[in-house]
Amino acid sequence: MTVTTHQIKQKEVIDRIASQVSNKSLNFSTVSPVDDFANDPRTCLTSVHLPHQDLLDQVQQDLLEPLRKIEPDFHYYPSDCLHMTIKNVRVINDPPHFSEEDIQQAEKIFAETIPQHRKLNVYFYRLLLFPNNLALIGTTDEELDNIVLDLDNKLTAGGISDDKVYMNSQYFFSNITLARFATSPSEAFRQKVAQLSESLNFQPYQVDSVTLLTCNAVLKNKKIKGTWKLK
Repeated sequence: MTVTTHQIKQKEVIDRIASQVSNKSLNFSTVSPVDDFANDPRTCLTSVHLPHQDLLDQVQQDLLEPLRKIEPDFHYYPSDCLHMTIKNVRVINDPPHFSEEDIQQAEKIFAETIPQHRKLNVYFYRLLLFPNNLALIGTTDEELDNIVLDLDNKLTAGGISDDKVYMNSQYFFSNITLARFATSPSEAFRQKVAQLSESLNFQPYQVDSVTLLTCNAVLKNKKIKGTWKLK
């Protein structure tokens, strides 16, 4: 597979994030840990892609099952909660940072915007271990930037600008959070993550829809507000 200039730029951003993680100097929004993620009352308004079953099955079998054997008490995402974040609207908080009117405005913007954009491919290539979570990371076609920036402009114009702090303002990439934890992973877990990351074997995955929803950090208590197909 030919790696595009856009993907090279995405990998540079991802490498900078990995460096910040190593140096414990994160300068972007993260979700602080809690003891019980499933019952976490904090809520966000965000948009995601809900993956197809073949990808969900591969994630569970190839990644989560071996890791669960090492650290069984971590919160591992069940298949119906795994997701790729497309565009945040309002960050997670209790009470929420949004109103019912904000949700309605976001629905209108997404309904107008998403069908104008094309499907895109994701190329998963590494795992990234953050202080409180583990993520599967992929580069993408340039269309992801087009979607994110278009939504960002329209949400801002609509009075519900994204309140998340980002390290980068372009070259957005795909991220599936696999697990969250409130305690530091063991060395055995870290080594297994490194081993799995080196041996990843995912086919390019096509994102064909975007879903707007409210939920907590692990997609429990999710309330879907709308799903729109990409052309």
